[in-house]
Amino acid sequence: MIDTHAHLEACIGPPHEVVERAHAAGVTRILAVGSTIETCRTALVAAEKNVGVHAILGIHPHEAASEGDRLDELAELLRHPRAVAVGETGLDFYRDRSPQNRQRMVFEAELALADDLGKPAVIHTRAADADTVDTLASFAGTVVLHCFSSAALLPVALERGYYVSFAGNVTYPNASELRVAATQVPADRLLAETDSPYLAPQPVRGRPNEPANVVHTLAALAAARGEDPTELEARIDANATAAFALS
Repeated sequence: MIDTHAHLEACIGPPHEVVERAHAAGVTRILAVGSTIETCRTALVAAEKNVGVHAILGIHPHEAASEGDRLDELAELLRHPRAVAVGETGLDFYRDRSPQNRQRMVFEAELALADDLGKPAVIHTRAADADTVDTLASFAGTVVLHCFSSAALLPVALERGYYVSFAGNVTYPNASELRVAATQVPADRLLAETDSPYLAPQPVRGRPNEPANVVHTLAALAAARGEDPTELEARIDANATAAFALS
């Protein structure tokens, strides 16, 4: 099993212990995400030191104002052989922790980096569906919609062939709309993640999340889709291998 999105540096305990607990739960691969230049460096260290860990590196829209002038540093980090994607990048007009025009500028710049380097883009979008869709329209590379939470985005995602990744919130009792959305994603475009340490799935809700818990998200997706969990696990693992060009 693979967790396609985890902030290892924010989880409880050193990264190697988090990875060990994941391995014990059957989660053998983890994509560690950086959202600032410093956490990108930390993600790369985790990828270098731990078997089965790769890195997704980007400047989060919350950090666009403070980190947006460090794109040259990001580009250099992305050339590391353990860096498999650009992100998470995108737009967040819900929190608005960075000015919207600054978010757009950094988002466009990161998409250009993904294009130049031939890497997929991992997208964060909240309360910004239309702007996100418009910005992605000219990006021809692989797109992963991380922590999918907006059913209104699904038609565009399906039309454009995006990967759609579900996190622990798909397991929540009031998330029926997300579970319905999960049934509509083609088998070869479905991914699962934890977004650790956030969004702990229902069986462990209220505790800090970690990659080991992606098994609960898998179980919820299998139940919603009426599929065998073991077969879905293999399908998601193959999807992630293709989306991120994992070896």
